[in-house]
Amino acid sequence: METRIADLRYKEVISVEEGTRYGYVGDMEIDIETGRVKALVVPGRRRLFGLLGREEDKYIPWDAVRRFGEDIILVARTQPE
Repeated sequence: METRIADLRYKEVISVEEGTRYGYVGDMEIDIETGRVKALVVPGRRRLFGLLGREEDKYIPWDAVRRFGEDIILVARTQPE
């Protein structure tokens, strides 16, 4: 299966252990010097329809990614920051 970085925005990130839905990929953190992906960034959820801002973004380390599917990304448990 081939995918583009832009296609990741349409994939939902879900925890393998708990089944927790983190949301959809919003961005990626990349090490410019090595060209490797460091983390997936899932934007925080809106509070009160966005009037009260958002929760903090969730950074999922690349080594926590377990499997890519057609419409989901399965990740291992991430440590709270």
